[in-house]
Amino acid sequence: MSAPKIRQLDNRLANQIAAGEVVERPASVVKELLENAIDAHARVITIDIEEGGVKRIRITDNGVGIAEEDLTLALARHATSKIASIDDLEAVATLGFRGEALASIASVSKLSITSNTTDLPANGRAAYCEGRDMQVSVSPQAHPLGTTLDIRDLFYNTPARRKFLRTQRTEYVRIEEVVKRTALAHPDVAFVLSHNGKVIHRLPAGSSDSDLQRRVIGVCGDAFAHQSVVIDRVAHGLSLRGWVGLPTFSRAQADLQYFFVNGRVVKDKVITHAVRQAYRDVLYGGRHPAYALFLELDANRVDVNVHPTKHEVRFRDSRSVHGFVFSTLGRTLAEVRPGDHANDATVPALETSSFEQVPMGLEVPRNLSVGALDYPDAEVSSSGTSTISDSRAQTPQSFAQTAFSRGSRPLDAAPMAAASGEEVPPLGFAVAHLHGAYVVAQNANGMVLVDAHAAHERITYERLKSARASHGLARQPLLVPISLHLSSTEMASFEEFSSAFDSLGLVIEIAGEDSVLIREIPVILARDNAEQLVRDVLADLAEVGHSDRLSARIDEILATMACHGAVRANRALSIGEMNALLRDMEVTQNSGQCNHGRPTWVQLSHDELDKLFLRGR
Repeated sequence: MSAPKIRQLDNRLANQIAAGEVVERPASVVKELLENAIDAHARVITIDIEEGGVKRIRITDNGVGIAEEDLTLALARHATSKIASIDDLEAVATLGFRGEALASIASVSKLSITSNTTDLPANGRAAYCEGRDMQVSVSPQAHPLGTTLDIRDLFYNTPARRKFLRTQRTEYVRIEEVVKRTALAHPDVAFVLSHNGKVIHRLPAGSSDSDLQRRVIGVCGDAFAHQSVVIDRVAHGLSLRGWVGLPTFSRAQADLQYFFVNGRVVKDKVITHAVRQAYRDVLYGGRHPAYALFLELDANRVDVNVHPTKHEVRFRDSRSVHGFVFSTLGRTLAEVRPGDHANDATVPALETSSFEQVPMGLEVPRNLSVGALDYPDAEVSSSGTSTISDSRAQTPQSFAQTAFSRGSRPLDAAPMAAASGEEVPPLGFAVAHLHGAYVVAQNANGMVLVDAHAAHERITYERLKSARASHGLARQPLLVPISLHLSSTEMASFEEFSSAFDSLGLVIEIAGEDSVLIREIPVILARDNAEQLVRDVLADLAEVGHSDRLSARIDEILATMACHGAVRANRALSIGEMNALLRDMEVTQNSGQCNHGRPTWVQLSHDELDKLFLRGR
């Protein structure tokens, strides 16, 4: 057989091939056009959709517009005003920059551009693509300052692509999600989204923090706003701000997760791993956290030219970014105490509460403390446990000191103190022990129910982790070192991150070109498969530059120890012991969830109690 001849592809076919990378569905078109509008400094963007975007997508902005002499180039491949040299590509500051979106869209639809760079509507010009060579024709057409792109009959000339589209409703939902993400990233831009002639979203622009909060509520919903905490941290040239949902506001799907890097919506495996690690200790199995986070860093520290759709980025130093995101989220979640949300009429649960919720606002929690030792007026006993000595805690001993003492104790004076008008702590004062499992307490907002075993399990677990952090990981030399044969990828990861293994409690030496020797392991992991753990760590390091495999496994063992050491069901607790448990919960990190991510307490407000009995009607 003779070799096939090499020939130049015509413009339309080349653009249609490129469209396969950029234009997957109507939502892809909307994303590209919104990015162009924002790069054009638009402050109002209107999106009109018909039949899920298949019949028509019309986007109008009030940006700077496109000059008449540039309209032809705007529809050419690899023509852009946003980069001019390789230096610009290494520090991209715009959302769009490849210069292929409009040409690709035009090759699979009937596209027209109408634009004006002046305040005189008569100066507007319209451009159309026609013919196999996609020749651009320009004609006068009135238009205000800005640009309108009108895309009709998407994939009309590529029926094989069109048949893979979903229903009109599904395609519209995807478009709506793109608009939401873009609106979150740019609160200073107003958005109006219509479908089949009906306005669905009208999001006004704003520049203040309160405007951003309103935008978050408008996009993510009231429930997220009520059950989230603020993130705001700047360090090492990185800035992270936004909102993260409480662990009790988890989702069955990862459908409320928004992460932005320099205003660009991204889905990055380094970020995803860092967030998952931060929630690992507090999220119920199989659930997904909710968050809207904005990361800002120098443009030259992130490479956005990784994928044609620009959904992915590559950080120059992924380890520092991972550590920054993980530590920020982990610290914020750990600092949330019962007192910070006891004033909310929310009921922590795996789903949104069925009780009426009172907005808490999107404010930074105040007076948060890291642990029992930071709690105001807390005293540390010789055994290392904490006791609360101020007027809010009438019990002189912590729950850990009293939970296993047998015999009855005199009733505490706390309920009487509450009745007399003295200051009531966030979780209130114990009233009864219900069914040998639940503590019933009364606080200023109503009634609190606490799962005694789950709460004590978390308290014990956090103390075990603190002890581990204070004393480090004890190592155990292996009588016979374990020889481990590594693949070339694993060996490269080990050589690059060899210093990280020492901090994980592992002593590993290179034994050959493709093998290592495991000489020491953490004592607490003596019964685990050391070879598999090392391989898992290397896999994580190769993928995201960070691994928490060993610490996660150690935490699992500590959690099991805490579970076995926690107070058991049907163990009678005195009023004093129950109050000590409540005080310890108020100063313990992550005390809102047990070691398995289940809630440890719920709050029923006065209004909710009244509704149960139809009071006030």
